[in-house]
Amino acid sequence: MNILVLNVGSSSIKYTLFKNTKILFSNLIERIGEKKGKFKTHSLALKEIKTQLTLKNANIDVIGHRVVHGGKIKKPSKITNNIIKKLKKVAELAPLHEIPEIKVIELSHKLFPKQKQYAVFDTAFYHTLPNKAKIYGIPYKFFRAGIQKFGFHGLSHKYVSQKLKGKTITCHLGSGCSITAIKNKKAIDTSLGFTPLEGLVMGTRSGSLDPAIIPYLIKHQKLSLKQIDQLLNRKSGLLGISGISNDLRDLLKNKNPRAKLAVEIFIYKITQYIGSYTATLNGLDNLVF
Repeated sequence: MNILVLNVGSSSIKYTLFKNTKILFSNLIERIGEKKGKFKTHSLALKEIKTQLTLKNANIDVIGHRVVHGGKIKKPSKITNNIIKKLKKVAELAPLHEIPEIKVIELSHKLFPKQKQYAVFDTAFYHTLPNKAKIYGIPYKFFRAGIQKFGFHGLSHKYVSQKLKGKTITCHLGSGCSITAIKNKKAIDTSLGFTPLEGLVMGTRSGSLDPAIIPYLIKHQKLSLKQIDQLLNRKSGLLGISGISNDLRDLLKNKNPRAKLAVEIFIYKITQYIGSYTATLNGLDNLVF
């Protein structure tokens, strides 16, 4: 059986064609939507992938999609109209990822109409989080309403957890970043939260900040909620601090003081979480980047 796996990131698509468990070929399209990127949208990138597969005369039986936010869905699921509706309901919680993922899923059904398509969810790994880790310090009624830490990048962290024994901290560092504390192959805590905005400083995302900053920006900077959403998700992080780039590779090459500052803050936040999770685990056997 030939299986095409599509891993859609906020600014990338990695695609791999398997024959059972053997990799036939794999490739990565990066910097989607960026000035230095070749493709303005994920849809255009997917069409290029389709072209490349056609040129290789690739036979595809099944397509698997990595999806960032599955809400309460715990298991891999065949993609139906009902599944797509559920994904659209939680899309606002992970807009940088979920929106392009849904577009890729819908376009994929048009480009590959005969293939069965399935989704696996990054959030599924974190259904084991204890209440003390996933409940926020706001009235309990909001937890009952579904506001809790979901966690993301679960497929990446789970893969590593299955390879190692003992107390493990895994660091997934890319355009989006997360750190997870793992014990007995189960997630104990993770840096990303209700949305993929919490936690570390990322490419364009702010990471955790004082919640009072938001009403302050509304009152004193006259920003709308939509503008704040754009600010925190697309104009902050490494890009916002440096004013140069959201890509760590660009900043490491740049001698501008703000580029250096952005890198220093990025590293500082990572070390904070590693230290915190080492204490949470009461020790550490494995640290994985």
